[in-house]
Amino acid sequence: MTRRAILTGTGSALPRTRVSNAELARRVDTSDEWIVERTGIRFRHIAEPDETTATLGADAAKQALAAAGLEPADIGLIIVATATPDNTFPASATKVQALLGVPDCIAFDVAAVCSGFLYAVSVADSMLRTGAAKHALVIGSETFSRILDWEDRTTCVLFGDGAGAIVLSAEEVADDRGILATRLHAEGKYADMLYVDGGPSTTGTVGHVRMQGREVFRHAVTNLASVLGEVMGDVGLSAADIDWVVPHQANKRIIDATAKKLGLPAERVVLTVDQHANTSAASVPLALDLAVRDGRIKRGDLVVLEAMGGGFTWGAAVLRV
Repeated sequence: MTRRAILTGTGSALPRTRVSNAELARRVDTSDEWIVERTGIRFRHIAEPDETTATLGADAAKQALAAAGLEPADIGLIIVATATPDNTFPASATKVQALLGVPDCIAFDVAAVCSGFLYAVSVADSMLRTGAAKHALVIGSETFSRILDWEDRTTCVLFGDGAGAIVLSAEEVADDRGILATRLHAEGKYADMLYVDGGPSTTGTVGHVRMQGREVFRHAVTNLASVLGEVMGDVGLSAADIDWVVPHQANKRIIDATAKKLGLPAERVVLTVDQHANTSAASVPLALDLAVRDGRIKRGDLVVLEAMGGGFTWGAAVLRV
C-alpha cells in the first residue's frame, strides 16, 4: 500500500459578468477577429465590485467539497494559488477558510502566477503524504481584471477572472490512483518578459500587467513541452498513455503548438480558453472541473496538468483520477 493524494472533488466559480470580444471592442481599439485569430479567446468573465479572489475561491471550494462528500470541518489544509490576493495580507486562504467556516487548519497562499496551481498541488501532495492533513482544498483564484491596463490592447484582451478548486485526500492505495508525479521549474532572469510594474516594496502601488508576447509564446511552447516530457518520463509514460491533458489556458496557439510538439491529438486536450480567457492560476482547475463535470474525464483516466507563467515559472503533474 502507498499513501497518495487522491483527487476526490472539483469545483469552479465564475464572476456574474461575461464579456464578449465585441463588447470589449467598444472599450478598446480591437476586434473579435483580431483576438480570435491570435489567441482563440471569445469571452471572459469580469468580477463585479462585490466579487473578490477570496469569494470566488470559496464558491469554487464549496462545489469541490460537495463533490467530495465532505464538510468544511473535514479540511485540514487550504492552499490558494493567486497573483491577485484580496489584500497584501492576510493570505486569501485564511479569508476562504473564514467564508467556508473551516475550523483551525493550515492555510496559506502560493504566488507563482499562472503556474501557481501546479505549485500548490505539489505542495499539498507533499504535505498530505507526510500526514500534515487528511483532506486539502487546493484553489486557484484570480481577479486579474483588477491589474490590467485597459489602455493596453495587447494585454487587456487576454485575461479574465475566475476560480477553480479541487479536494485532495490522503489515502492508502494498492493501485496507481492519485498524484503520481510533479515537476516544477523557475527561471527568474526572464522576469521582465511577463510581470506587473508595481508592488508594496517597490512602487507602493498594485501596478499593471506588462508582457512581451512573442517571447512569452516562444518560451511557453519550449518549456511546456519539456516539462511534460519530464513528468511523463518520471512515471514511465509516453504521450500515447495519456487520456487527457489539461493545460494552462493562456492562448490556443500555445496549447496547439505544445500538443503538436509532443504528438498529442487535439481531441485529448481540454480547451476552455475560448470561454474564459487566461485566468492565470485559476485556468487549470477551471478546465479540470469542466471536463470532470461534463463526463470527459472519468474515474481511472490518466490526466496530465501543465502551466507556465510569469517569473518565469512552469510545471506539470500526472495523476490517475
